Order: sequence, then C-alpha cells, then structure tokens
Amino acid sequence: MSTNADRTSHPCFGMTARKTVGRLHLPVAPRANARIRFAGGNGNKPAMMPEEALTWLDHVMEQGKPVSMVGITGPGDPLTSPKLTLHTLRLVREKYPDLSLCLTTLGMNGAEYAEELAEIGLSHITVLVDAVDPEVAESLYAWIRPAKHTLPLKAACELLVTDQARSVSAFKKAGLTVKVNTTVYPGYNAGHVEKIATVMSDLGADIMAVVPFHPEEGVEDAPQATDMELLSEIRDRAGRHIELMPTFSECGENMVGLDNPDKPGAPVSVLPKPTKERPNVAVVSSTGMDIDLHLGHAIKAMIYGPRGDGLACLLGVRDLPEPGAGNQRWETLADTLGDCFVLLTASAGENPRKILSRKGLSVLITDGEIEGTVDVLYGGGKKGKKNKK
Repeated sequence: MSTNADRTSHPCFGMTARKTVGRLHLPVAPRANARIRFAGGNGNKPAMMPEEALTWLDHVMEQGKPVSMVGITGPGDPLTSPKLTLHTLRLVREKYPDLSLCLTTLGMNGAEYAEELAEIGLSHITVLVDAVDPEVAESLYAWIRPAKHTLPLKAACELLVTDQARSVSAFKKAGLTVKVNTTVYPGYNAGHVEKIATVMSDLGADIMAVVPFHPEEGVEDAPQATDMELLSEIRDRAGRHIELMPTFSECGENMVGLDNPDKPGAPVSVLPKPTKERPNVAVVSSTGMDIDLHLGHAIKAMIYGPRGDGLACLLGVRDLPEPGAGNQRWETLADTLGDCFVLLTASAGENPRKILSRKGLSVLITDGEIEGTVDVLYGGGKKGKKNKK
C-alpha cells in the first residue's frame, strides 16, 4: 500500500493537490452497466470517440490550462467499453507522457484489464463501492447489466459484489493505487459503510472517500440528503479501518476551466454544438425512440433541428447510401448530412468515423433515448425543458 506521504502529494489525494492539480475528464465511455434507484436523468449524454477526446484535450492544452490529470469517468462506465477506454488512455499517454491518468469505474470486468491499465501507467483507479453485501446492493440498484443483457437484480447484485472484490485485488496485484468511493444513502447503506471500509481495506484498497448523497430534484422515493452529523459518525467508524480522504477533497470536482476562443470567459462544452451552417442532428435508430442502431446497418437517418421558436424537433427522415460501397459510402453519407453537426449512433467503425469527422460531421456513440439526447445537445436536458415535436 502507498504511504501517507505518497498520498499527500498524489493527484486528487490531499489538500495541496486539490488546489493545484488541474483535472480534465474525457467522456469516452458510452454505456452504463448499472443504475442506482435514486439517480437523476443523466443517462442521455453521448460519448466522444477517443480521437475526438484527444482533440479536445489538445484544445485545452493549447489554451495553457494547468492540466495535470486526465480522467475517464463517464458518461457510462469506462470498463463497459474497454477498447475505447484503453485506446483513449494510450493516445493521451503517447502524446502527453507527463500527464497523470485515472479512471472511475464500478469495477465489473476490472480484473481482466488490470495489467493493461498498469502498463499504461494509471496514476490511480477509483472504484464505486456502495455495498459489499448483495442484499444491500439490491436495495440500491434499479438494474445491473454485466454484459449486453440485464440479469435478474438478485443475481446481478451477487455478481457485482464478487466482481468488485476480484477487481480491487487484481488492481492492487498489478501495482495500481486504488481509491474507493462510497456514497452514503440514509436508510439504505449508512450502517453498512464501516463494513465496506473493512472489506476494501482487507483487499488492499489504499484510500476511501465517503460521499454524502444529495437527491436530485424530481427523483421519486429518494432518501433525504446525508446529514453532516451522520456523515461525521460514519467517517469516524470507517476511518478505523482505512485511510480516508478529506471531506472536501473529492476527485472530480473543480475541473479545469476552459475558455471559448470566440467568447473569452465562456465555458467550452465537451459536446459538439450547432452552427449556422450545420444546425441539425442526425440519428440512426431501429425504433424511432432509442439510439440503438450500428451506423453500418443504417439506411435512413432521422433529422432533428430547431424550428421557428427555437425548440428542437423532428424535421424529417433521409435515405442514406446503401452498404457495400466502401469509403465512398461514407463520403456520400457526409454530403447527405451536410447540414448536421453531429450523428448519433449506437456504434460505428473507426474508418467511417474518421472520414465523417474529416468532413465536419462528429460521430457520438450512445444508447440513450433520442429526445433526451437531442435535448442535451441543444443545451437542455433539465427537468421541465423537454423537447416538443
């Protein structure tokens, strides 16, 4: 395990680090593998492709921002799409060898990739552990999807608890620093946190963050926010078994501020934005409701864009080039969608993504619901701001 001195100077681990380390999180993980019952509506955010994330990092570095740490934390779980995650980490490591790298994961399938993550030189890995007993996990999760199919919740929770333990052990065996994040849900796992601390410490975890729960507006049946007195008591008990992060030092807060070169002082969005020349969004879907189609199988695209009052709506459906023409298909498709700034799909090959990106059309991978995802791209996504068709 790391020494206390190591952790004080470690990015994200300590008061000094919190004030000096610039963190930039790259959203390249398109799919979630679980959902907490009390989670808000953040499931529709699309993911970037690795090369697009690197381009965004280049933009931030060119502005002279103090980036010392690059992390992969969402919008889904980085180890649910490990090829994208590992590719992104390698791209960043190759171009910026001095940057520290980290990722945040539920830990499922983690043991399989522990050695590769260590070889890339991850600074640390954060594992989200809210329960070490399946019964407690079952009270917290709405669903868990270890692979492409959702298991019955009871079986999935048993697998989650077992897999998280295997992953933490594997991460430590590979030489990685392991941080555990536990959110305190009053009435559900508050009395369970000390056991989490004990189990994770026995597995070799280096440090633990005990995080208060803050319910989001509009989420039904959510527990109350974690009382600070309760949090203090829980931290005292957990701290008997594992080193704790300071209450104010949660990795992921205070990320690097970005300046828009066209509007100094304005934040730069991770996601592509509409322009005068490209105001619309293209979506491929088999149902018309969810983004569930591989781009290679798509023969039609739904086109969304702003109407007269500024709200985004479905403008129409366009035929796409038939499969089988090689690169020419993607060149033609780019022309067909020449008024679109982004194409939403459940999956896409590297070659079409590169061709479309070169032609000015960003490709974002997501398995979200169409209306909510489009809303996010046009700056919505909040309660009460649904699109109208």
